[in-house]
Amino acid sequence: MTTEVVKPADDPQIGNLATPINSSPFTKALINNLPAYRAGLSPQRRGLEIGMAHGYLLYGPFTYAGPLRNSDVSDLAGLIGAAGLVVILTICLSIYGSSQPNKPISTVTNPNPPSSLETSEGWSEFAGSFLIGGIGGAAFAYLLFQVFNSGVFHAIGNLG
Repeated sequence: MTTEVVKPADDPQIGNLATPINSSPFTKALINNLPAYRAGLSPQRRGLEIGMAHGYLLYGPFTYAGPLRNSDVSDLAGLIGAAGLVVILTICLSIYGSSQPNKPISTVTNPNPPSSLETSEGWSEFAGSFLIGGIGGAAFAYLLFQVFNSGVFHAIGNLG
């Protein structure tokens, strides 16, 4: 019986060490349920889910911490900034996917990486769906901001 806490997974030269953090059942379940690693998803579905999350989360920093944060158009600037960054990220994904066949490697945390991202066609489908999901996520965050920042909700808050 070995009592080592940190041990090499297969080849210690690769640096893929099994630690209590990356090899715990909780971490494995969490990572393997993310859209990037979830089994049975097409590249389009992966790109759409990941893009929506990125677009939605990028809207806030561009709106509240951007250079136009104190202006009347901060919400629109946040939408344009988030959409612009999603376009830049999509270009980067396309370049990465078309540069060479990029076979995902298996790790301690994710022993079965998605095989759909082994080809440039898979990466192209992923990047296109990422663009649609990213701009859609930013637009959804913008619409939520418009609804919850409207006078209706401020009037309800002033009732009490």
